[in-house]
Amino acid sequence: KFPKAAEIEAQIDTRSYRRGVGNLFLNTQPNGKVKKLAAMPAKPTFLDFFKLRMEQTSNHVLQSANRAMKTGMTEEIILACLLHDTVHALIKTDHGYWGAQLYAPYVPEKVSFAIRYHQALRFYDDKEAGYEYPDLYRNMFGEDYTPLPHIQADYKMLKSHKWYMEPRLVTVNDLYAFEPGVVVTIDPFI
Repeated sequence: KFPKAAEIEAQIDTRSYRRGVGNLFLNTQPNGKVKKLAAMPAKPTFLDFFKLRMEQTSNHVLQSANRAMKTGMTEEIILACLLHDTVHALIKTDHGYWGAQLYAPYVPEKVSFAIRYHQALRFYDDKEAGYEYPDLYRNMFGEDYTPLPHIQADYKMLKSHKWYMEPRLVTVNDLYAFEPGVVVTIDPFI
């Protein structure tokens, strides 16, 4: 039903792109071309970046934040859900770590922590919290995929960390934020 990790690895030389590069730098459609980037205002705000550079992940993170808001999560979790995958515009590999570094100077520490470690927790079930390893990842990484050592080490550390639930709640809201046809605006979060 799902590919093996070795089969995913074997696909690398068959593509015209490398998985992991940010959305602004590639087009995965057959014969697709990247688009020119819209000009940014002279003094861009976060909303300008969100609308003009993070377009490909914006609906996903908006769905995630919207779900977190509707289920009564804290403002910190809602904000972490809103930001957690926006760094995909620049880089996908280790996106949790890169995203946390990008936002750490501007957000509360728990938000940055949640963004950083959602990446590790997404590879591990927590049925009690409402998270099951998704079929999407079995297809992306292979059904026999073993997370890299740094991900395993982070998971081991997180299991007993006082803030474990912050990144876990990002993964829970992330899991249900790929609904086709559901469009969420940023207005409720401004």
